[in-house]
Amino acid sequence: MVTNLQTTGRRVILYALVFLATVSCSDHDVWVQAGKIVEGIHQPQFRHTDYSVREFGATEADILPALRSAIRRCSDEGGGRVVIPAGTWFCKGPVHLLSNVNLHFEDGAELVFSTDERDYLPCVLTRWEGTEVFNYSPMIYAYNLHNIAITGNGIINGQGAQNFQNWKAIQKKDQNELRRMGREGVPVHERVFGPGHYLRPAMVELMACSSVLVEGVTIEDGTFWSFHLIGCDNVTVHSISVDCTNLNSDGVDPESSTNVLIEDCYFHTGDDGIAIKSGRDQDGWRLGQPTENIVIRNCTFNTSANGICIGSEISGGVRNVFVEDCN
Repeated sequence: MVTNLQTTGRRVILYALVFLATVSCSDHDVWVQAGKIVEGIHQPQFRHTDYSVREFGATEADILPALRSAIRRCSDEGGGRVVIPAGTWFCKGPVHLLSNVNLHFEDGAELVFSTDERDYLPCVLTRWEGTEVFNYSPMIYAYNLHNIAITGNGIINGQGAQNFQNWKAIQKKDQNELRRMGREGVPVHERVFGPGHYLRPAMVELMACSSVLVEGVTIEDGTFWSFHLIGCDNVTVHSISVDCTNLNSDGVDPESSTNVLIEDCYFHTGDDGIAIKSGRDQDGWRLGQPTENIVIRNCTFNTSANGICIGSEISGGVRNVFVEDCN
Protein backbone atom coordinates (compact mmCIF):
# COMPACT_ATOMS: atom_id res chain seq x y z
CA MET A 1 0.00 0.00 0.00
CA VAL A 2 1.35 3.41 -0.95
CA THR A 3 0.86 5.92 1.86
CA ASN A 4 2.72 8.89 0.43
CA LEU A 5 3.85 10.02 -2.98
CA GLN A 6 6.14 12.86 -3.93
CA THR A 7 7.07 13.57 -7.51
CA THR A 8 8.80 16.33 -9.41
CA GLY A 9 6.78 15.48 -12.51
CA ARG A 10 3.47 17.00 -13.49
CA ARG A 11 1.38 13.87 -13.79
CA VAL A 12 0.48 10.87 -11.69
CA ILE A 13 -1.52 7.79 -12.66
CA LEU A 14 -3.12 5.14 -10.50
CA TYR A 15 -3.61 1.93 -12.49
CA ALA A 16 -4.63 -0.21 -9.52
CA LEU A 17 -4.66 0.05 -5.75
CA VAL A 18 -1.13 -1.25 -5.30
CA PHE A 19 0.58 0.22 -8.36
CA LEU A 20 1.44 3.89 -8.65
CA ALA A 21 3.55 5.34 -11.45
CA THR A 22 4.76 8.78 -12.39
CA VAL A 23 5.13 9.59 -16.04
CA SER A 24 6.56 12.46 -18.01
CA CYS A 25 4.50 14.56 -20.37
CA SER A 26 6.04 12.65 -23.29
CA ASP A 27 4.17 9.48 -22.33
CA HIS A 28 1.40 10.48 -24.67
CA ASP A 29 -0.34 7.15 -25.08
CA VAL A 30 -1.13 6.81 -21.40
CA TRP A 31 -2.64 10.28 -21.18
CA VAL A 32 -4.83 9.67 -24.18
CA GLN A 33 -6.98 7.63 -21.79
CA ALA A 34 -7.33 10.59 -19.43
CA GLY A 35 -8.40 12.75 -22.34
CA LYS A 36 -11.01 10.21 -23.38
CA ILE A 37 -12.40 10.11 -19.85
CA VAL A 38 -12.84 13.88 -19.86
CA GLU A 39 -14.35 13.88 -23.36
CA GLY A 40 -16.90 11.30 -22.22
CA ILE A 41 -18.11 13.37 -19.27
CA HIS A 42 -21.06 15.49 -20.35
CA GLN A 43 -22.46 18.24 -18.16
CA PRO A 44 -26.19 18.30 -17.44
CA GLN A 45 -28.43 20.52 -19.53
CA PHE A 46 -31.37 22.52 -18.19
CA ARG A 47 -34.31 24.48 -19.52
CA HIS A 48 -33.69 28.23 -19.57
CA THR A 49 -36.33 28.82 -16.91
CA ASP A 50 -35.69 30.32 -13.47
CA TYR A 51 -37.66 29.68 -10.30
CA SER A 52 -36.67 32.31 -7.76
CA VAL A 53 -37.40 31.31 -4.19
CA ARG A 54 -38.79 34.81 -3.63
CA GLU A 55 -41.70 33.88 -5.89
CA PHE A 56 -42.48 31.03 -3.50
CA GLY A 57 -42.57 33.23 -0.39
CA ALA A 58 -38.99 32.81 0.82
CA THR A 59 -38.02 34.63 3.98
CA GLU A 60 -34.50 35.02 5.33
CA ALA A 61 -35.76 33.64 8.67
CA ASP A 62 -36.33 30.24 7.04
CA ILE A 63 -35.93 29.68 3.32
CA LEU A 64 -36.67 25.95 3.45
CA PRO A 65 -40.45 25.83 2.75
CA ALA A 66 -40.08 28.09 -0.29
CA LEU A 67 -36.98 26.25 -1.47
CA ARG A 68 -38.73 22.88 -1.32
CA SER A 69 -41.72 24.25 -3.20
CA ALA A 70 -39.52 25.79 -5.89
CA ILE A 71 -37.54 22.58 -6.36
CA ARG A 72 -40.72 20.53 -6.70
CA ARG A 73 -42.31 22.92 -9.19
CA CYS A 74 -39.12 23.18 -11.22
CA SER A 75 -38.74 19.41 -11.48
CA ASP A 76 -42.42 18.79 -12.21
CA GLU A 77 -42.40 21.31 -15.05
CA GLY A 78 -39.37 19.84 -16.78
CA GLY A 79 -36.48 21.47 -14.97
CA GLY A 80 -34.50 24.70 -14.88
CA ARG A 81 -32.75 26.81 -12.23
CA VAL A 82 -33.98 27.26 -8.68
CA VAL A 83 -32.41 30.58 -7.76
CA ILE A 84 -31.29 31.68 -4.29
CA PRO A 85 -30.90 35.48 -4.40
CA ALA A 86 -28.15 37.50 -2.75
CA GLY A 87 -28.46 37.69 1.01
CA THR A 88 -28.06 35.47 4.05
CA TRP A 89 -30.75 32.80 4.20
CA PHE A 90 -31.34 30.54 7.19
CA CYS A 91 -32.36 26.98 6.30
CA LYS A 92 -34.11 24.98 9.01
CA GLY A 93 -33.43 21.52 7.62
CA PRO A 94 -31.98 19.71 4.61
CA VAL A 95 -32.38 20.60 0.95
CA HIS A 96 -33.34 17.51 -1.07
CA LEU A 97 -32.77 17.94 -4.78
CA LEU A 98 -34.87 16.51 -7.62
CA SER A 99 -33.99 15.55 -11.18
CA ASN A 100 -33.47 18.29 -13.78
CA VAL A 101 -32.93 20.96 -11.12
CA ASN A 102 -29.96 23.34 -10.99
CA LEU A 103 -29.77 24.87 -7.50
CA HIS A 104 -28.19 28.21 -8.37
CA PHE A 105 -26.71 30.76 -5.97
CA GLU A 106 -26.61 34.38 -7.06
CA ASP A 107 -23.48 36.34 -6.18
CA GLY A 108 -23.62 37.21 -2.49
CA ALA A 109 -26.04 34.42 -1.56
CA GLU A 110 -25.32 32.41 1.58
CA LEU A 111 -27.30 29.42 2.79
CA VAL A 112 -26.84 28.98 6.56
CA PHE A 113 -28.03 25.64 7.91
CA SER A 114 -29.67 24.87 11.23
CA THR A 115 -27.54 23.38 14.00
CA ASP A 116 -30.44 21.37 15.49
CA GLU A 117 -30.06 17.70 14.58
CA ARG A 118 -33.83 17.18 14.85
CA ASP A 119 -34.21 19.26 11.71
CA TYR A 120 -32.39 16.54 9.71
CA LEU A 121 -34.94 13.81 10.31
CA PRO A 122 -36.28 11.49 9.02
CA CYS A 123 -33.12 9.50 8.38
CA VAL A 124 -32.00 8.89 4.80
CA LEU A 125 -29.96 6.16 3.14
CA THR A 126 -26.27 6.96 3.02
CA ARG A 127 -22.83 5.50 3.60
CA TRP A 128 -21.00 6.53 6.74
CA GLU A 129 -17.27 5.91 6.47
CA GLY A 130 -18.00 3.31 3.82
CA THR A 131 -20.82 1.38 5.53
CA GLU A 132 -24.46 1.68 4.47
CA VAL A 133 -26.80 3.17 7.05
CA PHE A 134 -29.91 5.25 7.58
CA ASN A 135 -28.67 8.41 9.27
CA TYR A 136 -29.43 12.10 9.69
CA SER A 137 -29.82 13.78 6.30
CA PRO A 138 -26.89 15.72 4.87
CA MET A 139 -27.45 19.47 4.49
CA ILE A 140 -27.92 19.04 0.72
CA TYR A 141 -28.92 15.54 -0.41
CA ALA A 142 -29.84 13.77 -3.63
CA TYR A 143 -30.74 10.13 -4.15
CA ASN A 144 -31.12 8.27 -7.46
CA LEU A 145 -31.46 11.43 -9.55
CA HIS A 146 -30.41 12.41 -13.08
CA ASN A 147 -29.39 15.77 -14.47
CA ILE A 148 -28.74 17.89 -11.39
CA ALA A 149 -26.44 20.79 -10.50
CA ILE A 150 -25.37 23.14 -7.73
CA THR A 151 -23.90 26.31 -9.24
CA GLY A 152 -23.06 29.96 -8.63
CA ASN A 153 -20.71 31.91 -6.41
CA GLY A 154 -22.65 31.49 -3.19
CA ILE A 155 -21.72 30.01 0.18
CA ILE A 156 -23.03 26.83 1.79
CA ASN A 157 -22.49 27.27 5.54
CA GLY A 158 -23.04 24.19 7.70
CA GLN A 159 -22.32 25.85 11.07
CA GLY A 160 -20.69 22.55 11.95
CA ALA A 161 -18.69 23.95 14.84
CA GLN A 162 -21.92 24.83 16.65
CA ASN A 163 -23.07 21.23 17.15
CA PHE A 164 -22.22 18.38 14.81
CA GLN A 165 -18.45 18.76 15.17
CA ASN A 166 -18.82 18.07 18.89
CA TRP A 167 -20.09 14.58 18.06
CA LYS A 168 -16.59 13.48 17.05
CA ALA A 169 -15.68 13.01 20.70
CA ILE A 170 -18.72 10.80 21.42
CA GLN A 171 -19.16 8.87 18.17
CA LYS A 172 -17.00 5.80 18.94
CA LYS A 173 -19.80 3.57 20.26
CA ASP A 174 -21.97 4.21 17.19
CA GLN A 175 -19.00 3.94 14.84
CA ASN A 176 -18.10 0.51 16.23
CA GLU A 177 -21.72 -0.66 16.18
CA LEU A 178 -22.22 0.33 12.56
CA ARG A 179 -18.99 -1.38 11.54
CA ARG A 180 -20.15 -4.54 13.36
CA MET A 181 -23.41 -4.43 11.41
CA GLY A 182 -21.47 -4.11 8.19
CA ARG A 183 -19.14 -7.00 9.02
CA GLU A 184 -22.01 -9.28 10.06
CA GLY A 185 -24.25 -8.40 7.12
CA VAL A 186 -27.10 -6.92 9.15
CA PRO A 187 -29.81 -5.88 6.64
CA VAL A 188 -29.41 -2.23 5.73
CA HIS A 189 -33.00 -1.34 6.68
CA GLU A 190 -32.17 -2.39 10.25
CA ARG A 191 -29.17 -0.05 10.48
CA VAL A 192 -31.05 3.04 11.63
CA PHE A 193 -29.03 5.70 13.45
CA GLY A 194 -30.90 8.85 14.37
CA PRO A 195 -31.99 10.28 17.73
CA GLY A 196 -29.66 9.12 20.48
CA HIS A 197 -26.83 8.38 18.03
CA TYR A 198 -23.87 10.50 16.99
CA LEU A 199 -22.80 9.80 13.42
CA ARG A 200 -22.20 13.22 11.87
CA PRO A 201 -24.01 13.88 8.57
CA ALA A 202 -22.11 15.07 5.51
CA MET A 203 -22.54 18.56 4.09
CA VAL A 204 -23.41 17.88 0.44
CA GLU A 205 -24.06 14.26 -0.50
CA LEU A 206 -25.20 12.84 -3.83
CA MET A 207 -26.02 9.13 -3.93
CA ALA A 208 -26.67 7.03 -7.06
CA CYS A 209 -26.94 10.13 -9.25
CA SER A 210 -25.86 10.64 -12.86
CA SER A 211 -25.07 13.67 -14.97
CA VAL A 212 -23.99 16.03 -12.20
CA LEU A 213 -22.37 19.48 -12.13
CA VAL A 214 -21.12 21.29 -9.03
CA GLU A 215 -19.53 24.61 -9.90
CA GLY A 216 -18.45 27.83 -8.22
CA VAL A 217 -19.84 27.36 -4.72
CA THR A 218 -17.93 27.62 -1.46
CA ILE A 219 -18.50 25.20 1.43
CA GLU A 220 -17.74 26.59 4.89
CA ASP A 221 -17.84 25.35 8.51
CA GLY A 222 -18.66 21.78 7.55
CA THR A 223 -20.40 19.17 9.66
CA PHE A 224 -18.28 16.25 8.36
CA TRP A 225 -17.18 15.36 4.80
CA SER A 226 -17.85 18.39 2.63
CA PHE A 227 -18.85 16.90 -0.73
CA HIS A 228 -19.53 13.15 -0.86
CA LEU A 229 -20.30 11.28 -4.09
CA ILE A 230 -21.66 7.75 -3.55
CA GLY A 231 -22.24 5.53 -6.57
CA CYS A 232 -22.47 8.47 -8.95
CA ASP A 233 -21.56 8.60 -12.64
CA ASN A 234 -20.67 11.37 -15.07
CA VAL A 235 -19.77 14.13 -12.61
CA THR A 236 -18.03 17.49 -13.07
CA VAL A 237 -16.74 19.39 -10.03
CA HIS A 238 -15.41 22.73 -11.24
CA SER A 239 -14.04 25.78 -9.42
CA ILE A 240 -15.46 25.03 -6.00
CA SER A 241 -13.80 26.04 -2.74
CA VAL A 242 -13.89 24.16 0.53
CA ASP A 243 -12.79 26.40 3.38
CA CYS A 244 -13.20 24.42 6.56
CA THR A 245 -10.69 23.22 9.12
CA ASN A 246 -13.14 21.26 11.26
CA LEU A 247 -12.25 17.63 12.01
CA ASN A 248 -12.82 15.23 9.09
CA SER A 249 -13.81 18.07 6.77
CA ASP A 250 -12.63 16.29 3.59
CA GLY A 251 -13.07 18.36 0.46
CA VAL A 252 -14.39 15.93 -2.16
CA ASP A 253 -14.83 12.19 -1.56
CA PRO A 254 -15.74 10.19 -4.69
CA GLU A 255 -16.89 6.79 -3.40
CA SER A 256 -17.80 3.92 -5.76
CA SER A 257 -18.22 6.60 -8.43
CA THR A 258 -17.20 6.62 -12.08
CA ASN A 259 -16.25 9.17 -14.72
CA VAL A 260 -15.50 12.12 -12.46
CA LEU A 261 -13.65 15.33 -13.37
CA ILE A 262 -12.43 17.55 -10.51
CA GLU A 263 -10.68 20.68 -11.72
CA ASP A 264 -9.71 24.23 -10.76
CA CYS A 265 -10.76 23.73 -7.13
CA TYR A 266 -9.32 25.08 -3.87
CA PHE A 267 -9.21 23.04 -0.67
CA HIS A 268 -8.42 24.47 2.76
CA THR A 269 -9.51 21.58 4.94
CA GLY A 270 -9.03 19.96 8.32
CA ASP A 271 -8.52 16.60 6.65
CA ASP A 272 -7.91 15.29 3.12
CA GLY A 273 -8.51 17.54 0.16
CA ILE A 274 -9.69 14.70 -2.09
CA ALA A 275 -10.13 11.17 -0.71
CA ILE A 276 -10.99 8.41 -3.17
CA LYS A 277 -13.08 5.62 -1.59
CA SER A 278 -15.14 2.56 -2.55
CA GLY A 279 -16.86 1.16 0.54
CA ARG A 280 -15.77 -0.57 3.72
CA ASP A 281 -15.28 -4.30 4.30
CA GLN A 282 -18.28 -6.51 3.46
CA ASP A 283 -20.40 -3.61 2.18
CA GLY A 284 -17.69 -2.67 -0.30
CA TRP A 285 -17.24 -6.27 -1.43
CA ARG A 286 -20.99 -6.97 -1.61
CA LEU A 287 -21.72 -3.98 -3.82
CA GLY A 288 -18.49 -4.45 -5.77
CA GLN A 289 -18.46 -0.99 -7.32
CA PRO A 290 -14.95 0.43 -7.74
CA THR A 291 -14.17 4.08 -8.11
CA GLU A 292 -12.76 4.49 -11.60
CA ASN A 293 -12.03 6.93 -14.37
CA ILE A 294 -11.17 9.93 -12.20
CA VAL A 295 -9.32 12.98 -13.52
CA ILE A 296 -8.05 15.60 -11.05
CA ARG A 297 -6.31 18.66 -12.45
CA ASN A 298 -5.36 22.25 -11.68
CA CYS A 299 -6.38 22.06 -8.01
CA THR A 300 -4.74 23.73 -5.01
CA PHE A 301 -4.51 22.08 -1.60
CA ASN A 302 -3.88 23.69 1.78
CA THR A 303 -4.83 20.86 4.09
CA SER A 304 -3.97 19.50 7.52
CA ALA A 305 -3.79 15.95 6.15
CA ASN A 306 -3.30 14.71 2.58
CA GLY A 307 -3.87 16.72 -0.56
CA ILE A 308 -5.05 13.70 -2.53
CA CYS A 309 -5.28 10.21 -1.06
CA ILE A 310 -6.52 6.77 -2.02
CA GLY A 311 -8.60 5.51 0.92
CA SER A 312 -9.49 4.79 3.49
CA GLU A 313 -12.67 2.64 3.05
CA ILE A 314 -11.55 1.13 -0.25
CA SER A 315 -12.83 -2.45 -0.36
CA GLY A 316 -14.53 -1.99 -3.74
CA GLY A 317 -11.25 -1.12 -5.49
CA VAL A 318 -9.92 1.83 -7.47
CA ARG A 319 -8.62 2.13 -11.01
CA ASN A 320 -7.78 4.70 -13.67
CA VAL A 321 -7.04 7.79 -11.58
CA PHE A 322 -5.14 10.63 -13.28
CA VAL A 323 -3.74 13.65 -11.45
CA GLU A 324 -1.97 16.60 -13.08
CA ASP A 325 -0.90 20.18 -12.45
CA CYS A 326 -1.94 20.31 -8.80
CA ASN A 327 -0.26 22.36 -6.06
